[in-house]
Amino acid sequence: MAPERYEVVVVDDASGRETVELLSREVDANGGPTLRVIRREVSNGPAGARNGGWRSARAPLVAFTDDDCEAPAPWLAALVQAAHEHPGALVQGPTIPNPADGNPHDGFSHTLEATQLGPWFETANILYPRELLERVGGFDEQAFSGPGGEDTDLAWKAIATGAGAVWAPDAVTHHAVTAVGRRGLLRKAWHWDEAILCFKRHPQLRKELHAGVFWTRGQMQLALALLALLPGLPRAVRAALLYPYARRLYAGRRTPSLAPFRLALDLVEGAACVRGSLRYRVLVL
Repeated sequence: MAPERYEVVVVDDASGRETVELLSREVDANGGPTLRVIRREVSNGPAGARNGGWRSARAPLVAFTDDDCEAPAPWLAALVQAAHEHPGALVQGPTIPNPADGNPHDGFSHTLEATQLGPWFETANILYPRELLERVGGFDEQAFSGPGGEDTDLAWKAIATGAGAVWAPDAVTHHAVTAVGRRGLLRKAWHWDEAILCFKRHPQLRKELHAGVFWTRGQMQLALALLALLPGLPRAVRAALLYPYARRLYAGRRTPSLAPFRLALDLVEGAACVRGSLRYRVLVL
């Protein structure tokens, strides 16, 4: 797409000096699309940052991506084409781990993969008509202070107004594969509690849960394993309850030394779900 046909709005959500200097150089560069930078001295989370970005944009269509994504050249044109073919709809494209970043399944990395329309409607790769964003009030920055759930909530609010949602298979973007280590994964798992609000506001999402209650299959298996700790159970029943989770801990290439971390991660994720369930009065485990 020709540079004069679009603008780039970057919201700098209280980042460090290196980012500020990089953006300053890009603003001064010539030959590309119009670039505007919105600097926030205090971080208010991705919902607030994105609201600041789309509200300052001038175009009738607003495409979102994240700072850990790389959009190949055809990305924007493919989103815009789908938006023109489906007026008034939100448009989502595929997000895949960046092939340049190595193995996305090493166990201690963070990435994102979305290969079908919804149900989470990740903002790493999505387009909204500006009129639709204005109609639903944008992202709920009061309810979602951090990453997780704010993009899902926005999409389902839009769909509830009658807006369509369409898939643009050619609008591919690449998400970074970032080594975050064990601490990083535990911190990320602990902050899933706000995302539980989506199940309160949009009950249709419950069908995405395992057995209608559990966030992941692993959480369901962990719950069964915890039931096995009840006194008085026959040995065969106890073994049947424990087996699925034990198999999860030691499946594939996982070595016995990783089992304690896998257990800790599942417990932290489960605790975040319980915290969110209590906070929003909706059962998700």
